[in-house]
Amino acid sequence: MTAEAVIQAWDAADPSSIHPLRRVSEEAYWESGKAQADMLASVIPDGAKVLDFGCGDGRVAIPLAAFGYEVTAVDASQRMLDRLTERAPDLTTVQATADDIAAHLGRRRMDAVYCLAVLIHHSWADCLDIIGKLRAATKLGGILVLDWPVSETPEEADSWIGVTTWSREQQADACARIGLEPADSGLPWGVYRAVKAGG
Repeated sequence: MTAEAVIQAWDAADPSSIHPLRRVSEEAYWESGKAQADMLASVIPDGAKVLDFGCGDGRVAIPLAAFGYEVTAVDASQRMLDRLTERAPDLTTVQATADDIAAHLGRRRMDAVYCLAVLIHHSWADCLDIIGKLRAATKLGGILVLDWPVSETPEEADSWIGVTTWSREQQADACARIGLEPADSGLPWGVYRAVKAGG
């Protein structure tokens, strides 16, 4: 799947297709976002400047901002950002792909970046490109939380809701090249500290 195909699919998606809990109830959907924000808060320092890449309609960004974080919510889909703004008009939103993040941030770097529902839908090459740009947006020593799963049988997603997985060796090599140091966290996503590439 190309990044453009994934973005188009999400942009056209009915809200009930965005997350399985939406079929249960809106309350369950938003409660799951708060639960994920609670988990993120266990690894992101208080008051941090945080970038939510692939924020969707704000299921996680909105409760994280309520915890006192300075959240910038980024998504390539304007429809998703419009839904977020309806719920949280004061939250900073940016319509951007990974390619656009550097232009938006300029010289600023974030204390933490998280991406919980984007990388799993992309090809290996696109995923590495996105991770590299997210790492570049993060301060040295900052935290990245990434939906970057490993598997004994790695494979690329073949649809916009498919899941790309990585071997441990692929991921370790990519971390060294990009500048990520894995951290133990107990979270369901990978947690990394931004370090110098090759270090």
